[in-house]
Amino acid sequence: MTDRQPSKFRVSRRQALVGISAGAATGLIACPSLILAQTPDAIRYGHLTPRTGFLGPLGEYGVMAVDLAVEEINAAGGVNGRKLEALKEDSVNPQTASTKAERMIERDKVACILGEISSASCLTISQVAARNKTLFVNTGGNSDALRGESCNRYMFHVEHQNSMYVKSCGRSLMAQGLVKGKKWFSLTADYAFGHDLLKVAKRFMEANGGQFAADKLVPTDATDFSALLIEIRAAKPDLVISNLAGNQITNFLKQYSEFGLTFPVAGFGFDTALAWAAGKDNFGGVWPCVWHHLIDTPETKKFVAAFTKKYGKPPENQAWGDYTAVKIMAQSMNELKSTDTAKILEYWEKGAKFDVMKTRPGYFRASDHQLMSEMYTITALPAAQVKNQWDLFTSSPPVPGPNEELEVIATQGDEAICKMS
Repeated sequence: MTDRQPSKFRVSRRQALVGISAGAATGLIACPSLILAQTPDAIRYGHLTPRTGFLGPLGEYGVMAVDLAVEEINAAGGVNGRKLEALKEDSVNPQTASTKAERMIERDKVACILGEISSASCLTISQVAARNKTLFVNTGGNSDALRGESCNRYMFHVEHQNSMYVKSCGRSLMAQGLVKGKKWFSLTADYAFGHDLLKVAKRFMEANGGQFAADKLVPTDATDFSALLIEIRAAKPDLVISNLAGNQITNFLKQYSEFGLTFPVAGFGFDTALAWAAGKDNFGGVWPCVWHHLIDTPETKKFVAAFTKKYGKPPENQAWGDYTAVKIMAQSMNELKSTDTAKILEYWEKGAKFDVMKTRPGYFRASDHQLMSEMYTITALPAAQVKNQWDLFTSSPPVPGPNEELEVIATQGDEAICKMS
């Protein structure tokens, strides 16, 4: 694929074939006969994320954000005075992601791997990273299991875990009287992320006096929700809960609106790009969000302005995750004056703080390597109040509140089962 070439260091096919420098690292692009010349002495980050399939639209935002971050870092002097390159590939599925991660580490000599959205692919990449003692920063996989039974020393998480999403949105639902004594009808993406999210949602409901009228698993390639919508109509739930993922959410919201159903809707997994794709006439409900483009902080405004100038549209939360991961990695290497994995790992585990475009700095929790930062709950605006195609919602203040510890929305006590290996 074309993006196999490093960001900012494109070379012509002729240059690649003749080789400008005998010392340049090489790699194969799409066709194995085409050889890639890389910039000598550059620091290389590997970037893997879905660019096809039901998560593809989100992955493209991640790719755009990585390109922007690399440009900004190089314009500011690079990493330890060296140019930064991002080697980007479509992760496709867990098996392919594992193979590509291995190749990036062994052949391309990347300093780290960043990215991913699928929790299943995160797991396979993390296993490769652990075997090779290379850092992997997960920017989009939410599964609690990745921070629990599947955690490992070399995997860190910029993306927030399912428990943080459920507890953040759950606060809003409890305030609206939609939990205790209520019946929920849930739709869940039938893969690792969805299964994990449903488990966390049920734990939340049991702890707070609610119950599920039904929970339905939905294949990731499903596009027609009509049969499920008929079941929802018959069940008459107090709340319809989405544990869906990717463009499943967009398709569901559009069809829910077309069916004219009026039961309240909420979700425990969400990306703002999916609301934009649904449009103001179809987007509705209450949703958790790790970051959004309307946050009123200087760094968010700066990021939104730069992204919008480059791409003609604002960034969404997956873009925030990939951009933030690149910036944290580069900042750490510059502050340590080293690309050594062990030094970076120790630096993060000791509580280094980072500006994550919110009202408080973030840090990686040593026990499971989860980034601790604020979340938000967004509520869809009525269509008549929407002024443009992007600003479709209002936002809660940061969750947790300013007088609470950031970790109160993360796994706690018996929920936190990571045994770092």
